[in-house]
Amino acid sequence: MSNEGVVDNLFFYNSANMYFCSFLIEMNLFRTYFAGYSKPGGIKELLIIALPMVISTACDGLMTFTDRFFMAKLGPEQMNAVMGGGVGFQVLTFFFIGLLGYSTALVAQYFGAGEKQNASKTAFQAILISLLAWPLIILLKPLAFDFFHFVKIPANQLVYQKEYLSVLLLGGVFAFIRHSFSCYFSGIGKTSIVMKATIVAMIINIVLDYILIFGKLGFEPLGIKGAAIASISGSFGAVVMLLFAYLGKTNRLAFQVMDSFKLDFKIIKRLLHFGYPAGVELFLNFLAFFVIISLFHSRGHEAATASTIMFNWDLVSFIPLLGIEIAVTSLVGRYIGAQRPQVAHRAAISAVKSGIFYSFIILILFVFIPETLVMVFKPNEMTDVFLNSVPIAVNMIRIAAFYVLAEAIMVALVGALRGAGDTHFTMIISVAAHWILIPVLYLSLKILNLSIEISWSILVVFYLLFGFVLYLRFKSGKWKKINVIG
Repeated sequence: MSNEGVVDNLFFYNSANMYFCSFLIEMNLFRTYFAGYSKPGGIKELLIIALPMVISTACDGLMTFTDRFFMAKLGPEQMNAVMGGGVGFQVLTFFFIGLLGYSTALVAQYFGAGEKQNASKTAFQAILISLLAWPLIILLKPLAFDFFHFVKIPANQLVYQKEYLSVLLLGGVFAFIRHSFSCYFSGIGKTSIVMKATIVAMIINIVLDYILIFGKLGFEPLGIKGAAIASISGSFGAVVMLLFAYLGKTNRLAFQVMDSFKLDFKIIKRLLHFGYPAGVELFLNFLAFFVIISLFHSRGHEAATASTIMFNWDLVSFIPLLGIEIAVTSLVGRYIGAQRPQVAHRAAISAVKSGIFYSFIILILFVFIPETLVMVFKPNEMTDVFLNSVPIAVNMIRIAAFYVLAEAIMVALVGALRGAGDTHFTMIISVAAHWILIPVLYLSLKILNLSIEISWSILVVFYLLFGFVLYLRFKSGKWKKINVIG
């Protein structure tokens, strides 16, 4: 890396550090970390809901990590294809995942208001949407293939990427239904059920990964196709377990589940109205993320390998934060439904504190042992592509340490705003911020021909600014006045 690049990175580190220090001072997070710990909406109540979801989302991350880890043993092209194909799957499905995800907040608000039957009705409306969404995403597969060609994915990666995406789409319905049930149980605060189902999915996925990818126990080696089949099988196992819990006697009687299996226009209208912004936001943001990954990959095999390794570790570090986001969405929704906005505010602050505590642990790992993290993806047979990508990946992971800090604050604030129904604002700001990154990255990589590390640093700076805008919205208090369930 050039001396100029080192100076630029030092400037970035100092600027990012100053931003977060000023933010933490204003929020008084260190001085008041344990304030209100045991109160409603405090850290204790948040963690009771969040920890099972942290474990659950960490298991999801481990499943994705395992797919890429095993494929890395076959070669960097297969590992990169799993990354690109997996993000392609997310782009095609995440509008519906975001839309269905709002059922967590809607269920929580009905639960907080004492309308338990409407909570189970919301879950059934989400399942109906899941069944309608599945054939649609399969029809969109050619668009994803066209985009792969448009961004000029390397030919030896493209074949694997198409195969992986094609198999994943066939099992997409299980991902939707699993997500719908998970949102329901998260909304009523029964996140331990979601955790157990996810652990089952992880075990199935990892075991089948090993058997099908490498051809163990008499099976033919399926390579990247085996990784996709293992992922689908894990989702199916989780659906079965969640369905048994949903139809269990305790839940069935408490929430009048047997009377919920019908179309409810009032509830589905609310789900669509408040959920579509979250769906649009998630879809467009991941489409932007997909374009960003493709731009990095278009710089050659070394850049593709380095960015894939960095984003793999970013995903591993980010997924537990989703557990905090789900928990704060559930708590804020519940207390807004119960007409207790100040407790909802306390829950949001508790989520910010918890997220920052976690992110500092990740920062230490990313800053001090990035070489160790990179070498986890070392192929069985060392190649020049991997060796040349190592120093790039190390620098990208160090820069990502500040990216995770920004993510920790943002998921807490976004979760709080969504739980209260402020989905339209979060959609506008989030989508605008992510799509600004694309021309910035294109200018940096293609026009100015800056290094991968400097280009990544520039993106992280823009991401920090996005977090500050969300903080201003949260501080305004407008989200406390939104009426979702009437």
